[in-house]
Amino acid sequence: MSKKRFFSSVVMIALTTVAVFFDWGLLFFVLSLTVGGLYEFFYMIKKKGIPIYSYMGIVIGVWIPISIFRGFELTRNWELLFIITAFLTILILQFARKDNTNAIVGISTTMFGVFYVSWLFSFLIKIRFLLPEIEGVKLLGFILLVTKLGDIGALLVGSWIGKHPLFPRVSPNKSIEGSAGSIVCSVGIAVLCRSFLPASIDFPVWQVMLMGAFFGGIGQLGDLSESLIKRDCNVKDSGKLLPGMGGILDVIDSLLFSAPIFYLYISSILQGSL
Repeated sequence: MSKKRFFSSVVMIALTTVAVFFDWGLLFFVLSLTVGGLYEFFYMIKKKGIPIYSYMGIVIGVWIPISIFRGFELTRNWELLFIITAFLTILILQFARKDNTNAIVGISTTMFGVFYVSWLFSFLIKIRFLLPEIEGVKLLGFILLVTKLGDIGALLVGSWIGKHPLFPRVSPNKSIEGSAGSIVCSVGIAVLCRSFLPASIDFPVWQVMLMGAFFGGIGQLGDLSESLIKRDCNVKDSGKLLPGMGGILDVIDSLLFSAPIFYLYISSILQGSL
C-alpha cells in the first residue's frame, strides 16, 4: 500500500468513526462527501460538453441531508415536493440561458446527479435515526462494515488471485475472484456483527449470512455503476480528492445502493414486528 493511500485510508476511517458515534459528525461526514461527490460527478459530466447546473445541483444536494437530519418536512410527501421544486428551479434557470442546445440532457443529468449522489447517500442518516441512540449507531455500523469491508475483500482477493474479468466492458480491473472474495468477506462480517442488528428481532444466522451476501453484492453493483459512469466520461478516477484512493465517488459508490436498500429492508421488518 502506498503512503498516499495509507494516509487517505486513515483519514477516512477516522471520519467514519466520528460519523458513527456522533450525530453532528455524521452530518458533517455526509455533507462533506456529498459536496465532494457532486463536484466530481458534475466535473466528469462537463468534460462531455453537457450544459449542466453544477452550482445549483450542489446547493440542492446539500439541502437534502440537512433536511433529513433536522427532520424538516413541510408536507407528508415532502421528498416528492422537494424533487418537483428542484426540477422547476433548474427548469427556470434554463429559461434564462440564451442557448437551449442539449437543454433536456442538461436538466436531466443535473437531477440525476442530485438523486444519485445526495439522495442515495443521505440514507445513512435515515439508518442512524431509524432506531434511537445506540441501536441506531449499531445499525449504521453494520451496513458500513458489511459494505466497505466487502470492498476491501474484493480488492485484496482480486489483486492476489484475480484472473477472470467480471465485466471487462465496464471495469476491466474487476475480477470474478475479487467479486467472490467480496461476498465471502461481507458474509463473514455480517455474522460477526449480528449483534448490531435490532435486539427486538431474532435474526437467525442463515438470514444474517444471506443479508451479508445480498448487501455485499449490492455494494458491488454500486461500484460497477460508478465505473460505467467513469467509462462513459472517459476518466480513470472520479477525482483526486483522496490521494492514492481516487475520488470521493470511488469511495462511496458501493454505499449509494446498499444504504437505501438496507434502510427499506430494516424499516419494513421493524414495522412488521409491531
